[in-house]
Amino acid sequence: MYINLLISIKNAARAGKASLKTPYTTMDAAVVEVLRRYGFVKAVEVKGRGVKRILDIEVNPDRPIRGVTFVSKPSLKRYGGYRALKPVKQGHGLLVLSTPRGVKSAMDARREQVGGQLLFEIW
Repeated sequence: MYINLLISIKNAARAGKASLKTPYTTMDAAVVEVLRRYGFVKAVEVKGRGVKRILDIEVNPDRPIRGVTFVSKPSLKRYGGYRALKPVKQGHGLLVLSTPRGVKSAMDARREQVGGQLLFEIW
């Protein structure tokens, strides 16, 4: 689940690790791709085949994850339209949401005029 993934990336950056490996899921791969586009992760590579696939993530020491707030939780899911999406930390953070068109940042969702489930804020 993406919650464990984000905490693992945050802890690896704080511990000074260059990379980390986590089990592959489609959701995790989509979330890491959004983080890579916005500089929180340097590179991501899918290794292996079938059930034994893993994500090899290279952490970006220049832009470490300082904090994460999980907006939706398994017990309470939050949704928002594209008009209600606001900047996080005066534009220094990133809001990630799951839309019918895939996992997107709030800026991309506003540009494409699509809303969805608010996943987390990261800065």
